[in-house]
Amino acid sequence: MTLRLYDSLRRSVVDVEPLRPGQLGLYVCGPTVYGPVHVGNARPFVVAMTLARHLRRSGWTLRVVSNLTDVNDKIYAAARAEGIASRVLAERESARYVDETTRLGLGRPDAEPKVTEAMPEIIALIERLILAGHAYESGGDVYFRVADFPSYGALSGQKIDEMQPEELTGKKAAPLDFALWKATKDDEDAAWPSPWGLGRPGWHIECSAMAMTALGDELDVHGGGLDLKFPHHENERAQAEAVTGRPFARIWLHNGLLRFGGEKMSKSLGNIERLGDALAREGPEPLLALFARAHYRSSVDYSADSIEDARRSNDRLREALRRMERAGAAAAPAAGGPLAAAAAEASARFAASLDDDFKTPEALAALFDLVRFVNAAIDAGGTVAADVTQARAVLVECLDVLGLAGLAGAGSGPPPEAIALLADRELARSERDFARADALRDALLALGWTVQDLPDGPQLVPA
Repeated sequence: MTLRLYDSLRRSVVDVEPLRPGQLGLYVCGPTVYGPVHVGNARPFVVAMTLARHLRRSGWTLRVVSNLTDVNDKIYAAARAEGIASRVLAERESARYVDETTRLGLGRPDAEPKVTEAMPEIIALIERLILAGHAYESGGDVYFRVADFPSYGALSGQKIDEMQPEELTGKKAAPLDFALWKATKDDEDAAWPSPWGLGRPGWHIECSAMAMTALGDELDVHGGGLDLKFPHHENERAQAEAVTGRPFARIWLHNGLLRFGGEKMSKSLGNIERLGDALAREGPEPLLALFARAHYRSSVDYSADSIEDARRSNDRLREALRRMERAGAAAAPAAGGPLAAAAAEASARFAASLDDDFKTPEALAALFDLVRFVNAAIDAGGTVAADVTQARAVLVECLDVLGLAGLAGAGSGPPPEAIALLADRELARSERDFARADALRDALLALGWTVQDLPDGPQLVPA
């Protein structure tokens, strides 16, 4: 089936037509690393990585790129508040983000560029914009001339005469022009040399330069949270297309936001659940199930009740997998029968649902239909080992796309996230932080593993 995704620019589900057939370049905006990320920050990462896992299973060749914004006003402010260097804070929070998203068990993007590593490319892109007449220097700053881009606002659906400027300054030729380069200020402890003096880049040009360096002037898919559509993605699109004359992205893929207490989960609102805290308490699987149970373009309510619903959903799958393992070992060793056909149908429905605008709820429904069919067959008796084993393998393979193969239990040993949690627990114990050690033990239990403290060291065994 042809891959179809919703394009925010065309406002419809369209066929994905990559530049190179069978190959896809996917760029997703990562976080600005000025503090610990919250659960909502993880959603673009989960959408991108699970989509990539599905496409690779389907035979696509992928390059997934997700940036880390480690130069930003918020980083300077957070570092001043802590009394540390902005570089130190950004490095600490970058490492925390990578560690915590790794614990989700979905793998890593193929490239994770940082702004601090991309200054030559950023400056070169600004120079190209100035040379083409789309940008101008003013008092050490450089601004993009919005009036030079007639379709500005098309992505976000906003009208220019109704837009509010990002910042007011007498340096700009027009209120909506936005900064590509900012002259350094007295309270900023990091700056880079440029043709316009010491300074640092604006937020929007950072992503355009990193994306174009990693994937070329035209991206197959550009992803990120819905809250980035304006002004960030609108400005990325304007500056990239102004200089190349080509569409910056063939598909603009935006995921819905996480809601907490009835509002968007946001650091600025203060209604957040830190990703690290959620992982320590729940483990990754309830979070991944929570995301998968909602379509990526829908908002997700994060609450004790929604997490409990996700946990119960996982428990049903875990018990079904255990039952299938027992039945497969006990049934007659012959092949044939309706179970094999049901497993093949579930696998095809699962893949077709994900090909059709990445409908994870429909994909999960196909797996639960298979579970019900297998349970009924086991209850009726007369199942055959080969068919039960095949159905279980299909279920595990599909769950692996969503990061939920760990529900299968001890078949292949503890997953990487469980091993990481065990290492964190041992560190906490060595520091006599027993409250944290207990929380990490509970997180391991949520993953289906328990710790046995043996003479030769702690070991993970199935719970």
